[in-house]
Amino acid sequence: MIVVFENEVDPDTRYFVPAIRRHLEAAGARVRVYPYAEQGGRPDALDDADGVVLSGSTAGVYESNSHPWMDELREVVRELRDERVPTLGVCFGHQIVNDALGGRVEHRGLHSGIESVSLADDPLFAGVGSRVPMIHGDFVVELGEGMAPIATADYYEYLGTRHRDAPLWTVQYHPEFTAAQLPNIESTFEWPSNDRDRDFGDVTAERTFANFVDIVDER
Repeated sequence: MIVVFENEVDPDTRYFVPAIRRHLEAAGARVRVYPYAEQGGRPDALDDADGVVLSGSTAGVYESNSHPWMDELREVVRELRDERVPTLGVCFGHQIVNDALGGRVEHRGLHSGIESVSLADDPLFAGVGSRVPMIHGDFVVELGEGMAPIATADYYEYLGTRHRDAPLWTVQYHPEFTAAQLPNIESTFEWPSNDRDRDFGDVTAERTFANFVDIVDER
């Protein structure tokens, strides 16, 4: 079973996790969603979890005063690392993992569109093409302890990371965003109108979830 932490604080943008769930289930996983931004703490579901996905959020990791659950989530991240539970952080999940392990995140302004990236030879990226959908305003500028870069872009040095010892991966891009998500994206975020950023024809970022399911199964 894979437990998905829903970290979104804005009810109008809670279409992240349903899409994540669909991709995980399509890859054969049993999925349980935990509304972390609403409940916080350490979910009992972790006791039965084979893997964990940390979702995106419109909140920033530096907003702990407004969202105290983030400090609790940092503790959970460190537990997942120590217990070697396969974990994938997406967007905000990418940022909170690195932050929880001593890294640093900065707000630098919204970046959206389909970006060309360089991906390392890693099982998480099997079959994932070099064009991936991005929507974020925060950047990991210093890696957490034990984290190493596995994906980069011209504008972003730490676009993806992996722990050197624990089965812990993070990506800034959104594997759940496909052409079917464009109406949702455009209703709540800025998205470029040019043809390049609307062409999902060679975008295979959703393979990230299937690969993560395979990683969990192998363990």
